[in-house]
Amino acid sequence: MLSISLPSLRSFLPFSKEKDVINLPAVESLDIESTQEKPARALKHLLKLNHANHAILYNNLKFHNHAPHLLSAAFLQGSDAEDLNRLYETESKLLDAWVDSPAEVTPDDWRDHLGCREYQKAFVDFYEDELVRLNYDWKEVVSEYLFSGDEPVFNSIIADLGHPLIHLAYAYELSSREVAMEALGLASVCYGRTHEYLDRPAFSQEEPSYNASSIFTVLTNVRLDNDVEGFFTTPGNDNMEQLFSKHEAVLLNHWNAWKIENPIEQFRESQQLAAGLLLATHKHQTKAHDFFLVHILTTSHAVRVLLPFIPPKFQIPLIRQWWLMTLAIYISQLCPDIPVDEIHQFDLQGRNWDWVAGKAIRSIHSTDAHYVKALRSLKQMETTWGDQDAFYLKAAVKFADEFNGWGGFM
Repeated sequence: MLSISLPSLRSFLPFSKEKDVINLPAVESLDIESTQEKPARALKHLLKLNHANHAILYNNLKFHNHAPHLLSAAFLQGSDAEDLNRLYETESKLLDAWVDSPAEVTPDDWRDHLGCREYQKAFVDFYEDELVRLNYDWKEVVSEYLFSGDEPVFNSIIADLGHPLIHLAYAYELSSREVAMEALGLASVCYGRTHEYLDRPAFSQEEPSYNASSIFTVLTNVRLDNDVEGFFTTPGNDNMEQLFSKHEAVLLNHWNAWKIENPIEQFRESQQLAAGLLLATHKHQTKAHDFFLVHILTTSHAVRVLLPFIPPKFQIPLIRQWWLMTLAIYISQLCPDIPVDEIHQFDLQGRNWDWVAGKAIRSIHSTDAHYVKALRSLKQMETTWGDQDAFYLKAAVKFADEFNGWGGFM
């Protein structure tokens, strides 16, 4: 694989004297257009094939096309061309073909159609036209349409459990313009109310009932909050809509309680939290891992990927977007305990990251995009922060060893 190997984050300390700038080095990346190695060429071909043939939303516009996520995460963990073709064949059976939108999207009316899922093809076509206009500089298209205006679309990038965010991160990891245009399409059609919490200062200016620098402390307070305890009796995605519509004040109180004053250290802690939550279970399930909690981990990885590339003024707002989604998922899934100590005490029995990669790309769960992405995310966290206690490796081995499907729905 033609790649750029970067040193551990620790070698870059201190990062910046500017309090609100998060100077992380870029993650290891690949220019998929220029590499000649067989697995990379297979990945490039399959991403283009998916882009041409399959819509970014399917099943009555409810589900997201995970083919780029699965293929990219598997490739980055060592999948060969045969593996990648097998994964694509399996995943593509789930997807829908493109269907024409009700009308075209134009430079004059594109904002009018934000949040309209039936315009998915029109949005992707529009951004590809803009790609031509901007001399095939896909990063320039991303900059112009995600970060511009009084209400930038980027402030809703965490919508739909963060799928637009994850998609965009893989575009940067692989320098894929096709995946980037799909990410813009997803950000546009999934655009939702999340942006209001970033665009309107009033949501952040309300003084919370307490302050905490540790994200673990905030979630402990959430778990002990008697009001929160009475919100839901069973977990599931429907809880999130009710949480925002009926319990917004309580949600925002805890959201604003996390004060980001040391961004790099607090982001590091948030990634440890995301790893811990992957292994969390609630009282309504005993074996299955929580489908919604895994999105906290995979979106955290996406935040890590994007932080070095986005304008500095969007860095902390991006972390706060992630934090809002995390908090909403955590409450909706009934505030499970976070087994950090259990992870620390886990016995690796000689298993290492090569063992983890093997489970990701060739086990019976290798066609499960969320499983494969989770293992990739944990490995990148170790690469970023170092791992003297093997915390991320233990989390990955424990997850891979125990995984038996997803729960947390009802």
